[in-house]
Amino acid sequence: MKYIVAVSGGVDSVVLLDMLVKKGEDELIVAHFDHGIRPESDADARFVEALANSYRLKFETKREELGESASEELARERRYKFLRGVAERNGAKLVTAHHIEDSLESIAINLMRGTGWRGLAVMSGDIVRPLLSTSKNQLYYYGLEHNLEWIQDETNYSKKYLRNRLRCKIKHDLPAANKVRLRWLWQDQLELRRKINTELDEMISHQSILSRYFFSNIDESVASELLQSVLESKGASLTRPQRKRAIHAIKTMKPGGVFEAGAGVKLEFSQREFVVKTG
Repeated sequence: MKYIVAVSGGVDSVVLLDMLVKKGEDELIVAHFDHGIRPESDADARFVEALANSYRLKFETKREELGESASEELARERRYKFLRGVAERNGAKLVTAHHIEDSLESIAINLMRGTGWRGLAVMSGDIVRPLLSTSKNQLYYYGLEHNLEWIQDETNYSKKYLRNRLRCKIKHDLPAANKVRLRWLWQDQLELRRKINTELDEMISHQSILSRYFFSNIDESVASELLQSVLESKGASLTRPQRKRAIHAIKTMKPGGVFEAGAGVKLEFSQREFVVKTG
């Protein structure tokens, strides 16, 4: 198997890369995205390149000048666009170093933003995340035990970013028993998401066309999930309010009409059907 290993230079991704190299079963390419948020971030890229060279691995990188005022969302969006592009060009799967605490932080963020059930089934999808059952402490001690070197990103400690603030609260304020319970609930939610997606795929497979009549006569919550499943198959997504407005358009838009759903998604209507277009 060929993998694109996302390496920031921090302990998590450095440990992941070492584990995969020592496993010795896969073809690995190291990828590093430089946001340009910190003046010294180019040094991080040089560190990761040297690390890749030490393992005799191919290295790909890109720098963008997002600046110190860049949001978490923008930085994440640009990073994954680069990483997915590298994976697509190389016919490979993307691997990241997300661990247990990352999943808890993502759930907390989504809950604060008023998530639906999908927001609780975090860290699913097409990205390979082999460390999701591993804690940050375990990764840290692995690094020490194997004499690995890594770099510290100062932005990880900045209270400017929501994830950092939540990380601190989860680490210091959330009882250990609650963390364990959250992990089990998260695993249950992942399994529930798998079952729901299987049902949605089955329903869509029996609908050879996107029928306006069908979408108009099923429960709106089911219609919303079906629409999201169709969008995800096209590499797109809409928020719940956006999907609600889109379903209203499916029910009411005149033939020949075009509905701008947001996020580059358009719905085009005939008398009985609609077409989803993205980009």
